[in-house]
Amino acid sequence: MLRPRLAVLVSMIVVAAALRLLPHPANVTPIAAMALFGGANFADKRLAFLVPLSALFASDLFLGLYSHMEYVYASFALTAGLGLLLRTRKNAFTIAGAGAASAIIFFVVADFGTWLYSSLYPKTVAGFEACLVAAIPFLRNMVLGDLFYTALLFGGFALLEHSFPALRDGPVAEAAAA
Repeated sequence: MLRPRLAVLVSMIVVAAALRLLPHPANVTPIAAMALFGGANFADKRLAFLVPLSALFASDLFLGLYSHMEYVYASFALTAGLGLLLRTRKNAFTIAGAGAASAIIFFVVADFGTWLYSSLYPKTVAGFEACLVAAIPFLRNMVLGDLFYTALLFGGFALLEHSFPALRDGPVAEAAAA
């Protein structure tokens, strides 16, 4: 049987991944937010990467696999790593900053893959810059979506931790359970 905290974290990420399957504005998805959330909240660092990336893969199986997925997955693995840095610094400012940074990470890493494998851009610094400039219209929605879902996941879990002490991590949870 899963511990309550672990069960809630996994459930929240599974629900977030399922939201990707519903109609939504372009690039407004919970994927980066769930990678950031997983990195920041799973006690086991392996699960911090495995659960969000597995949920992404499961949703990709429903939506369809695509070429050069490794760049998308690398960007979300980096975002989960960014979440690890939040573990001891969780406050509204750092969480919002990390949420915005996750969109930038995706923007740069995924567009690097596009530039590298596409014949649309020359394989020069100027070609990479042109690829990034062409992707700017998609960045706005990504930032907005990442900030929205980051606030939803982190804020929702903070409310759950406040309401249910068994979900808390660390000495507070141990004292509440005693």
